[in-house]
Amino acid sequence: MKTTYEMADLADRTLLDAGAGLPARLAVIGCPISHSASPVMHQAALDAEGIAARYVRIEVPAGGVGEVLMRMRALGFIGCNVTVPHKLEVMEACDEVDFRARALGAVNTVRFDAEQTVGFNTDGPGFAAAVREAFGWELRGLRVAILGAGGGAGRALAAQCVLDGAAELVLVNRTLAKLDGLSAHLGTLDTGSRIQVLAFDSPELAENCHACDLIVNASSVGLKAGDPLLVPVSCLRPGQGVYDCIYQPPETALLAAAAARGCRVANGRSMLIHQGALAFQHWFPGTDPLPRMVAAMG
Repeated sequence: MKTTYEMADLADRTLLDAGAGLPARLAVIGCPISHSASPVMHQAALDAEGIAARYVRIEVPAGGVGEVLMRMRALGFIGCNVTVPHKLEVMEACDEVDFRARALGAVNTVRFDAEQTVGFNTDGPGFAAAVREAFGWELRGLRVAILGAGGGAGRALAAQCVLDGAAELVLVNRTLAKLDGLSAHLGTLDTGSRIQVLAFDSPELAENCHACDLIVNASSVGLKAGDPLLVPVSCLRPGQGVYDCIYQPPETALLAAAAARGCRVANGRSMLIHQGALAFQHWFPGTDPLPRMVAAMG
């Protein structure tokens, strides 16, 4: 039985479920995807609820999201989670997008209803819960810098910060053009948050990040061994919170540098669990998967 599947494996049930005792009915899609811990926690919740289904990983190349959703629906999937780089592409492939996902500007959870494919976003509220758990902070009133704000996860976290009343938001991205639409969208939410847009090579980066209460890495930099430090250490100060949405490896170069500077640090494990529990409840309303997921993740 495979640990990671490809789109070709969704040709039919015989191929997909070969060697497995349960049918694959849920999945996480992304590229890369082999590192994802989502199957561990979701399978624990499925088993605890007595739901006869497997949760699997599916590697999906860019541009393949619409096709893979069609194949999953045809095979009777209940839904899927969506990770990098597909959180924007999947919005276009859904028949209906939940109001929160529209506000957050990305979809990370899909449910296959009888007549339509519905997209949700649990990254935003999952992130808020993770910050509360890791640092004891609410987002309201915080000064927050989001690194890699141009991607699907970054957009969702930025919108969540604004919706929750963050005092200031510093959006950082390699390509500033990718932030034009995001900053305009955040302005329509009209919560009074001050929004600033910077490139990673901006001479103002260190000053602005240093002044923030919380720095968040929403980019994929840090996933690979040898990835560089995302921002210079001059961006960091003692007592500051640094949250890296990456959880594998558990300590990225950013978190190591932040800890050495006296920052409070946390990785994306807590966000993964909280957003996963919320996604599970979209598929199975009335369940309480969080305790099982926490236990499964150790």
